[in-house]
Amino acid sequence: MKAAGILALMGCLVTVVEPKVYTRCKLAKFSRASLDNYRGFSLGNWICMAYYESHYNTTAQTQLEDGSTDYGIFQINSDTWCRSTKLQENRCHVACSALMTDDLTDAIICAKKIVKETDGMNYWQGWKKNCEGRDLSEWKKGCEVS
Repeated sequence: MKAAGILALMGCLVTVVEPKVYTRCKLAKFSRASLDNYRGFSLGNWICMAYYESHYNTTAQTQLEDGSTDYGIFQINSDTWCRSTKLQENRCHVACSALMTDDLTDAIICAKKIVKETDGMNYWQGWKKNCEGRDLSEWKKGCEVS
C-alpha cells in the first residue's frame, strides 16, 4: 500500500516537456525586432535558416560525428557555443538546455553572437545550402511583418 502511494506521488512529480514547434509566421513575429537586418541579414534569412536547421522545433537535438550536439531551433553546437557540462567553457555563456526552451531569448542572443564572431550565417549548413543568395521574401509572406 505504501509503495503504491509513493509511486502515485512520483507520477505526479514527473512532468513531460512538450516540444514547441513554431510556425513560420509565429517565429517571424517573435523574432522580427531582434533579428531583422542584424549584420545585414534580413528576417527571411533567419526564418529560412531555422526551417532547414530544426523545422522550427525548439527541442531539436542533433548528435554529430565528433561527439558534440547541436541544440534548439537554431541548432547551436555544444562544442563551442553552449555548455553541456557544468565546467565547460562556451562563447555564449549559456547552458545548452537554455537553447531548447519556448523562450527564444537565449537562442537569439547566441545566434547573433555566432553571426557577429564568425563568417556571418555561413555557420549554418542549412542556410548555406538552401537560403544563401536566394530571394527569401516568401519566408515572411502572409505573416503580417514588414
